[in-house]
Order: sequence, then C-alpha cells, then structure tokens
Amino acid sequence: MIDGADRAVVLGVCGMSATDERSVRRVDRFEQVADGSFVWTRTSSGEFFLGRISGPLFEDHGLEALASELTYARTCRWTAEPVPEAEVPPATLRTFARGGRNFQQTHDDSVGAQSADVWRRRGR
Repeated sequence: MIDGADRAVVLGVCGMSATDERSVRRVDRFEQVADGSFVWTRTSSGEFFLGRISGPLFEDHGLEALASELTYARTCRWTAEPVPEAEVPPATLRTFARGGRNFQQTHDDSVGAQSADVWRRRGR
C-alpha cells in the first residue's frame, strides 16, 4: 500500500486520519487553515514537497484512504518535483526532525516568506 505522503502528492491532496479525540481536534484545526496556506510534506523516500492548500475538507473512507491514513483531506497543489533539502526552510527541517507524522505548525516568523520564495522559484 502506498504511504500517506506519497499518495497525497500523487492525488493532489493534503490530509490525515483521526482515531481519537486528540486527532479529531487536529482535523478541526486543519479544516480552519486558510486556502492558499503553504504546507510541506516528506515522502517515504525522504523527498520534500511544498504545496498550497485549497478547498474544503472532505472525507474518504475507501480502502486505500484508510490504509494510507488519509481519510480527511483537502485539495493541495504540490510542486511538480521534489524540493532539494538545501532549499527547505531550516525551521521546516526542524519541525520534521521533531518526529511525528501529523499536521504541525512551524513556529518561525520567516518560514512563510521562505516557502513563498521556494514556490516562486519552482514556477508555481
């Protein structure tokens, strides 16, 4: 079965699953994220992709969605190619280094501008 991040990039979505009260609250926060917000993901092979969220939250409880833990999703336009690690904002790398595979906010005042710069350089 395809990994959730890999599946998200292929399908043009960003998402997660929810199995307990804490993760349901995370889905609620995800639903409130403004259209156009930047999001980073890392695939199972370690490649980074930058995306922009758009559209409302939707649910997918199909077998592939359940297996890849991508049952709550929003559309997302991803970079066509992986972003080299050297171009990923340092604060984003620190967020990934903390571990976990869930929706996390990167707390750094410069990460939005740095992500926008990567987005522009990638022709988006």
